[in-house]
Amino acid sequence: MSTVPSSNPTVIGEAPEHKSSKMLAVMFADIAGSAMLYDTLGDAQAKRMVDECIVLMRNIAGRYGGRVIKTIGDEVMCVLPDADSACIAATDMQLKISVLPVVSGIQRAIRVGFHVGVVIEENNDVFGDTVNLAARMARLAKSMQIMTTRSTVDRLSPLLGAATRSIAALSVKGKGDDVEVCEIMWQASDEQTMMTQSLQPAFKPVQLRLLHAGQEFLLTQVNTGIVLGRDVSCQIVVADRMASRQHARIERRRDKFFLIDQSTNGTFVAVAGEPEIILRREEVMLRGAGRIAFGHSVGRSGDGEVVEFSIRG
Repeated sequence: MSTVPSSNPTVIGEAPEHKSSKMLAVMFADIAGSAMLYDTLGDAQAKRMVDECIVLMRNIAGRYGGRVIKTIGDEVMCVLPDADSACIAATDMQLKISVLPVVSGIQRAIRVGFHVGVVIEENNDVFGDTVNLAARMARLAKSMQIMTTRSTVDRLSPLLGAATRSIAALSVKGKGDDVEVCEIMWQASDEQTMMTQSLQPAFKPVQLRLLHAGQEFLLTQVNTGIVLGRDVSCQIVVADRMASRQHARIERRRDKFFLIDQSTNGTFVAVAGEPEIILRREEVMLRGAGRIAFGHSVGRSGDGEVVEFSIRG
């Protein structure tokens, strides 16, 4: 990367893909009773009807900042930035599928399950306990239902959280405690449905400004990221002996920016007006302005480097 004056900042594009962990919502949505479609309508027409649903669900996931990981038969697996995005996307899927035309007396319907947690990303796929729990929620859902976990409901905004109800506490293999299951009441009332439909994803025109060694970098586009570290392949190369080769990365998710540590010595973050925090294979949402250091405190004297950041709304 060539040096540019701070008056002409570098705008960052997509960071190289690599194995990483992050907090995401994982969702499974599949067509309920698809076997009946094939038995009643035959393979060709049934497949067209299934494909119409798959395309619809794929487009809705993208509309709310998500992406489809894979489709397996009549099931879609996708990831979304947060609990609210997943809840609204799931509701939109149910609403859109529920008004598709009835064919030969058959009304198409889907069942949806999702869960928010840490996942491992590798080669455009996701793995881990969060994926397994999301799949379990989908298996519990009946036709025209949306199921999730209490921990995910607790991450919802108040409006969306109010449209849920507790179902049961279930024992899940590999977990010491029972998992509380909740239903998203997307059909609860006309007023509630209208309120949910009004929560469209408005991506604010925000920018993350990074300043390092006299260079300014701007992170602007949705779903773009930047890698910081000692390796020359990083967008911001940090000549700090405490830094790892690919020490940390910053990602934009909707209108927020997240710093994710992937180092040996940890990443130190000082947000203006708040105590310094240390990330060790963790992530934090950046806000306001502050400084980032690599393997040492931002206030350490000597040859340690820092990156200053500020968010412009």
